[in-house]
Amino acid sequence: MADKATIIVHSGDMDKVYSALIIANGGLAMGMEVSLYFTFWGLQRLKKGGLEKGPLSKMNMLGLGKWMVKRKMKKAGVVSLEKMMQDFVELGGKILACDMTIEIMGIKEEDLQRDLISDYCGVGTYLNEARESKITLFIS
Repeated sequence: MADKATIIVHSGDMDKVYSALIIANGGLAMGMEVSLYFTFWGLQRLKKGGLEKGPLSKMNMLGLGKWMVKRKMKKAGVVSLEKMMQDFVELGGKILACDMTIEIMGIKEEDLQRDLISDYCGVGTYLNEARESKITLFIS
């Protein structure tokens, strides 16, 4: 079994996408291969300009909670989701976009940040990635 991690990003909530990218970048920094499989609401974050648009999962308070958390994160020196995603791709991480979700949710491929996406694929590709992984996570 390879030193590899595969993470399903099912949620598009800001804090959950942060969690997935923090874990994924940590794995890459440790020399692991890492794949992120974006599906359903997680896939919405791969739309052009969509990465920072997700709500906060708890205590969103019509956007006020998200604003407060982002402010605290900035003060603590936490980089943006855009920067984390850019780092992930530059370090060799794989972004897998669920093609069934694209069809079901009526997402057009041209609306996605195609430069980030390594592969448009189905569950079989995810399962092969997961089968080869020591770590598999589901971020919902």
